[in-house]
Amino acid sequence: MSTTTIMISSPLEAENVARIRAAEARVEVLYAPELLPPVRYTADHKGAPFTRTAEQQRSWREMVARADVFWDLPDAGDIDHAARLRWIQTTSTGVGQAVAQLGLDKRDILVTTARGVHAGPLAEFVFMALLAHFRDLHGLQMEQRAHRWVRTCYEEVAERTLVTIGAGDLARGCATVGRALGMRVLAVTRDPARARGHGSLFDDIRPTSALHATLAEADAVVVTLPHTPATENMIDAAAFAAMRPGVAFVNIGRGQIVDEAAMVAALRSGHVGFAALDVAVSEPLPPEHVLWDLPNVLISPHSASTVSSENRKITDIFIHNLRCWLDGRVGDMRNVLDMRLMY
Repeated sequence: MSTTTIMISSPLEAENVARIRAAEARVEVLYAPELLPPVRYTADHKGAPFTRTAEQQRSWREMVARADVFWDLPDAGDIDHAARLRWIQTTSTGVGQAVAQLGLDKRDILVTTARGVHAGPLAEFVFMALLAHFRDLHGLQMEQRAHRWVRTCYEEVAERTLVTIGAGDLARGCATVGRALGMRVLAVTRDPARARGHGSLFDDIRPTSALHATLAEADAVVVTLPHTPATENMIDAAAFAAMRPGVAFVNIGRGQIVDEAAMVAALRSGHVGFAALDVAVSEPLPPEHVLWDLPNVLISPHSASTVSSENRKITDIFIHNLRCWLDGRVGDMRNVLDMRLMY
C-alpha cells in the first residue's frame, strides 16, 4: 500500500494535526512547527513575519519536495520545488486570484477550498453591523455616556429588503439570518437558474442584468462575491447611485468588487448611510486612508470570518476530502475549485 505524504504548510493547532494523522493509516503527515511562523491569534493562517535560517530553509524545501498534498497554499518560492504536489486543501474560500497568481491553474493540481466554514461567522458580522445601525447602537452609547434617560423611537430590521450580491454560501448565511429576522431577501447572481439547495431562502434570485433595478429596492446591500475579472468594480458609481438614499452597505466579499472612490463619495454625501467593511482594495488598509475616519463606516481587519472553531471545521472538510482522495473518489470531494470560473 503506497503512502500519501501530506505537508502542513501553514500554522495549525497540534490537536488538528493529530486528528489528520489519526484519520488515515495511509498517510504520512509532515508537520514542523519550528519551521512555521509564530501565530498572532487563533486560526492565524499566515503568522507573524518570520525568516527561516539557511538550515531551516533546506529542511523546509526537503519537505516541500516530498509532499503529495499541501494543507494550505504554498508560497510562490516553493512551487517549483513541489514536484510531487497533486492536491491543495486551502484554508480560505475566495482563493481564485491567489491560485492564478501562483500559476496553479496551469498545472495538474486539484485545489479544494474551505467553502461553508465562514458563512455563519460572516453572517453574524453582517447582522451585528446592520442591527447596530438600524437600532442606533451608537446613539444609545452616546446617551449612556451622557447619563441621559430620554425615550425615543428606533428603526427595525423586520420587513426591510436585504439584497445579497451573490447567491452562494456566504449569501446563504446572510439569507438564513435575514429571514429569521423577518426580512425580504433578494439575490443577484451570474446564473439565477442554477440549482441551489438553499435557493428557497431567497424571495427572488435575479440576473446581474437586473443589478441596478434590484439595488433600488434594497434597505441593505451585502457583497458576498469572490474577486474575478467579471466581478471587479461591479459595484461602481452607477450601482451606488441606483441604491436608495440612506442604504446600509456591507462588504464581506473582496475589496476589488467595489469602486472605493465611488463608495467614499456616496458615504460622504450620505447617499450610503452606513458601511461595514471587512475587506478593502489595499490590505492592510493604509493608516492615512479616508475610510478610517468616516463617522458612518465600521472597519473590520478582514477578520469577520475568523473564529476559534475555524480550523476544526476546515480539518473536518480535509479529512472527508482525504478519504475520498485516497479511495479514488475525486468526484465526492467537497469544494473543488473550478479553474475556469476561479471559485
